[in-house]
Amino acid sequence: MREILNRLRTAGDSLRSVVSRDESDGQTLATDGGTETAVGDRRRDTLRNSLPVEWELIESAPFWLPPVLLAAFFVYGAIAWNAVLSLTDFQGLGEPSYGQLDLSMYAQMASDGAFWQATQNTLVLLVVFTIFCLALGLFVAILIDQNIRFENTFRTIYLLPMALSFVVTATMWSWVYNAKNGVFNQLLRLLNLEGLIITLLKPAGVTAEVVQWLSWNTTALAAVIFALIWQFSGYAMVVFLAGLRAIPTEHYEAARVDGASTVRMYMRVIIPQLRASAVSASVVLMVFALKAFDFIYSLRGSQPGANMDILATMMYRVAFDSLRWAYGSAIAIVLFLLALLVIGPYLYSEYRRGEL
Repeated sequence: MREILNRLRTAGDSLRSVVSRDESDGQTLATDGGTETAVGDRRRDTLRNSLPVEWELIESAPFWLPPVLLAAFFVYGAIAWNAVLSLTDFQGLGEPSYGQLDLSMYAQMASDGAFWQATQNTLVLLVVFTIFCLALGLFVAILIDQNIRFENTFRTIYLLPMALSFVVTATMWSWVYNAKNGVFNQLLRLLNLEGLIITLLKPAGVTAEVVQWLSWNTTALAAVIFALIWQFSGYAMVVFLAGLRAIPTEHYEAARVDGASTVRMYMRVIIPQLRASAVSASVVLMVFALKAFDFIYSLRGSQPGANMDILATMMYRVAFDSLRWAYGSAIAIVLFLLALLVIGPYLYSEYRRGEL
């Protein structure tokens, strides 16, 4: 018995020496004869987890610092320089004079009728385009949500115009609105309605034999809004459809059990639950409206006419055609502030909800 105990004691001492040697090498002996996670690695992980957040930022700096510096210089730096430029009288030749900064360009803007007309057109485009896109997108989303046949095909076709650039869609709509051979005027002639439409829409004092969709002040902005609704209502449809599919079926069943008609069910139960979808879609659509410069420029150039002119086209015309760089920079700042008014409240509400 004593011999057996001595052998067990010797084996225990040998095992402890092996474990201590393995731990000094950074390994722990497993019960199955293998090795577990290295002790040294565990210690390094514990040390790393105990480091302050500042040290983690320093460690990750090679990954986030270069894009932050590039964005700060090319985006925010350019915005700041543009704001300073709007306080000068720079005309595009020579160096700007930064010695005397004032608000003369903004004072000139306040008395410029063309600026106020462009601002009015921008706001009308912003509001009317967004409302009609939301209404049409919601209507189509409700129809698609009824499990219609070929749903995926119809949804893809309806969303397809959004994938096209403004240049492509503007070229297509310039053909559609063509006074002589355009689709709209050809359709009016086919239905014998051209004379009636001319009587209703032509501006006072204008004599015309065809409808000038892009030239008349009564139809120019409406033509732009109609084309943009065609292009972007598919986005609103997708957002609302996702919101509809997220509503539990129990809500529909409870409304039917209470005897609500389909219209009342959607008006009182379903549509109020789409508030988040409507807000997010509205913000994106308003940003699209502010970016309509490409569409209007491709459609009519830098001289679209007073009733199609928006702040973006006026800014381009003033800065690049007239070489009034300081005044163009002031208009750009106004457009930037308008974009902040659109996006700022949404970002703040998302921050308050903890989504950012």
